[in-house]
Parts: sequence; C-alpha cells; structure tokens
Amino acid sequence: MTAIDNHLRFYDGLTTPVRSAAAVTPSDATDLAYTTKGIYIGGSGNIVVNMADSGAPVTFTELQVGTVYPFRVTRVLATGTTATNIVALW
Repeated sequence: MTAIDNHLRFYDGLTTPVRSAAAVTPSDATDLAYTTKGIYIGGSGNIVVNMADSGAPVTFTELQVGTVYPFRVTRVLATGTTATNIVALW
C-alpha cells in the first residue's frame, strides 16, 4: 500500500522537512540535480561547495559525522572535499 502524505498539498519552503535525498559524488565539473536544503555528512572532514547564490567555491572544515548542515549548495567539488558518505537533501 502506498503511504499517504497528509502534507503534500502544503507549501514546500526552506523550513519544511526535506522530501528527497540522494548520495553525492563530488565533482569539479557537474552540478547537483537539485539545489539542496541541507547536506548530511556521513564521514567527517571538509567539503568544498558552490553555494546557491555564488559561483565561487567555499570550504567548510572539520564537519562532524552524522550531522545535517543547512547549506544551500549547487555543487560539491571533488578537489578539497575529504568528508565521505555525503547526502544531498532537498
């Protein structure tokens, strides 16, 4: 039986829970399929990302395992990213 989503008809904003997720393969050339609402870090380290409103890469250091960060990003770059098991949330 298909799960019923009682909240489907409500506005999907930045403060609403995420509805989708996908594993991230860091890439210096390819954007993510969707701009994220957050990033889950499964293995601690650094990530280098392109934020939603700028094209310049920014590095976030010492991100902790098991944490969801409210980063709105369009790309997770391979160069400089040491965190593992990254999941994009949108």
